[in-house]
Amino acid sequence: MTLLQAQQNPTSFWIMMGLLMVVFYFFMIRPQQKKAREAKKFRESIQKGAKVVTIGGIHGKVMEVSEKSVLLEVDSNTKIRVERSALAMDSSQQLTEANARS
Repeated sequence: MTLLQAQQNPTSFWIMMGLLMVVFYFFMIRPQQKKAREAKKFRESIQKGAKVVTIGGIHGKVMEVSEKSVLLEVDSNTKIRVERSALAMDSSQQLTEANARS
């Protein structure tokens, strides 16, 4: 009898699929979009003197900001130029995240 009912009522299948899509959106897609927006906002707000960390883990102080790149001082008299997209976060923000994990 249950097989016959499943064949007669395909709307329950579509309702379950719709609910599954809603769950995927709220638990996977939406948080990822929010994180990407925050990263973009951070990269646009970089100013001279800020201490940052690159995606590769290099810590440095911003010496110069141009449209697409940033000049970082990583040690005394050692400077490197990186793309803005390579900046991961503010180093003070990283310290608070490390403390939150502990």
